[in-house]
Amino acid sequence: MKSVLVTGGNGQLASCIKDIEESLVDFNFIYVDYDELDITKEEEVQMFFENQKIEYCINCGAYTAVDKAESELELAKNVNEIGVKYLAESCEKHNTVLIQISTDFVFDGKQSTLYRESDTTNPLGVYGLTKLNGERVSSSIKRHFIIRTSWLYSEHGNNFLKTMLRLGKERDELSVVCDQIGTPTYAGDLAEILLKIMGDNNDAYGIYHYSNEGVASWYDFAKAVFEESNTKVKLLPIKSEAYPTPAKRPSYSVMDKSKIKKVFNIEIPYWRDSIKKCLKIIDEQ
Repeated sequence: MKSVLVTGGNGQLASCIKDIEESLVDFNFIYVDYDELDITKEEEVQMFFENQKIEYCINCGAYTAVDKAESELELAKNVNEIGVKYLAESCEKHNTVLIQISTDFVFDGKQSTLYRESDTTNPLGVYGLTKLNGERVSSSIKRHFIIRTSWLYSEHGNNFLKTMLRLGKERDELSVVCDQIGTPTYAGDLAEILLKIMGDNNDAYGIYHYSNEGVASWYDFAKAVFEESNTKVKLLPIKSEAYPTPAKRPSYSVMDKSKIKKVFNIEIPYWRDSIKKCLKIIDEQ
């Protein structure tokens, strides 16, 4: 039985992994949140790895409050950089494969073509910078996968899709930014890929891009949520300048998924189809 450590164990991606973990019958999943394993404390991480034989570590633990990160630099750095460093060092020592979850925010959005794994990174804010530094320490060990993803949502936790469902019931009219372009990604789809990487015992280590297929703005994302959930609300497109935020966001962050599709022989669902799947699960809850 192979043991898999999943940090950020109460988050939406970890919860999606939990939903499908039984598909890997030879794997034992250990979910921890910061109260069970504080990855920012070196001794805690070292002791955990000493006491458990871990084959894979999926680091879903992250500081993801993009705007708050601008004023909470030390906290974001501790979780997204220092904590990842401690995990990476223990993974290297114990021959554990590290799967680090990263973000499209490592790019500045000034490109007009799909972002490839090899393209130049240039984060616009603290969140993207600390996640990029987390990538750098992850890539310092031999056995690592770095999976960059974007606009993650699911039936679990707090996310854009669930916020839109709530606001759609509370308000008659909503304004959503239409000039930031990327791809919504269902965490359940990403979870399946992570399990496939482990199940196939693949050793094609490196950086990969994974999001659902297609292109959308936040306005398109909201519109799809309302249409697919039959929510009646007047939706207005606005420019980013009309909704200023502490952190700058990339205006274009659509990623090229050719590499992950080829290496792992997968097909990726279209973003709108995955929204339907997620909404169906929410309806059945």
